[in-house]
Amino acid sequence: MSETWLPGDFVHPKRVELPSGQHLRPIRADDTELDLVAVMGSRERLWSMYGEAWGWPPATMTAEQDREDLQHHADEMERNESFNYALFDEQESELLGCVYIEPTDKPGADADVMWWVVDPLVGSEVEQALDDLVPLWIASDWPFEQPRYVGHDLSFEEWLAIPREGRST
Repeated sequence: MSETWLPGDFVHPKRVELPSGQHLRPIRADDTELDLVAVMGSRERLWSMYGEAWGWPPATMTAEQDREDLQHHADEMERNESFNYALFDEQESELLGCVYIEPTDKPGADADVMWWVVDPLVGSEVEQALDDLVPLWIASDWPFEQPRYVGHDLSFEEWLAIPREGRST
C-alpha cells in the first residue's frame, strides 16, 4: 500500500446521512452483535461477492472472530489505512450493510470502493439510495481522482481478473 494514498491531514467523515433515513458511520467492535446478524443473514450472497478475494465471510464465523475483524477495521480507520462504514437504521438497532473504501494494488484506480446491503434490502429504495449516495459522497468528501466502484462500474469477476501491480498473472 502506498503511504500517500491519502493526504496526511485527511480526516475521514464520521457520519453520512442517506435521503432514505439511514446513515453511515465507521464500524466499531461494539457493533458485533448487529454485524453478525447482518453478515450471516446474507452470507451466501456476500461470499459470492467477497469470498474469492477476502475469504469472507467464513461459514462458521463466531462472534469473537467478527469482533476481532471489526476491531481490525476500526484500527485501520484510525490510521487512515482503509475504511469500513456500517449502514444503520435511524436508531442504530439494525445494521443494514457496509461500505468499504480501500487502497488498491491494481492499476487503473487510486481506491477500490465496494458496498452491500442485507438480503432483505436488495432491490429496495434503501439499496438505491446507497447506490446513488456512495459515488457522490466519494467525489465530494474523499481526495480520490480515480475511485473504482467494484460491483458497480465493473463486476467482482472483472475486478479479480485485474492483475495486481508488480505481480505477474
